[in-house]
Amino acid sequence: MKAISNGISYIEKILSMILMFSMAVIVTLAVGFRYILNSPLSWAGEVSIFLLIWISFIGGSLGLKYKSQASVTILLEYVSSKVKRIILILGHMIMLVFLVLLIYYSVSWILSPSVAYQKSTAMLIPMWIPYSAVPLGLSFAGIHVLSNLFELVKEGK
Repeated sequence: MKAISNGISYIEKILSMILMFSMAVIVTLAVGFRYILNSPLSWAGEVSIFLLIWISFIGGSLGLKYKSQASVTILLEYVSSKVKRIILILGHMIMLVFLVLLIYYSVSWILSPSVAYQKSTAMLIPMWIPYSAVPLGLSFAGIHVLSNLFELVKEGK
């Protein structure tokens, strides 16, 4: 499971770099066209928002991979290592259940007719493309959490 998680994180890092570079270029071009050439790009705002959505979900998944998300650990500091391990395993299991529910409802949402036939306003691309960042990012996050859970369980043996 760790190998799958590492492979996905490699893909996420490359994808994040490409998306962030693309967003920086598009925003710079939009500013240049608007203030230097007095001819704003109508699609730049929409594309940058979609790129930011994708970067956010991929970055959130990477945060779970490297356990860098914000957390309150005061309880863990005052319990024994055995109880701490149990709490961490339980927390990972709750996160997995929550992620599975979110993935299920986000896929149902994307496949619904209201989204399936919807087009973006400026570029007229199907909205399922930018919205698919939600189930994809959550699926990657689920794999990372599952990998971390396996490491926690293996640690105790």
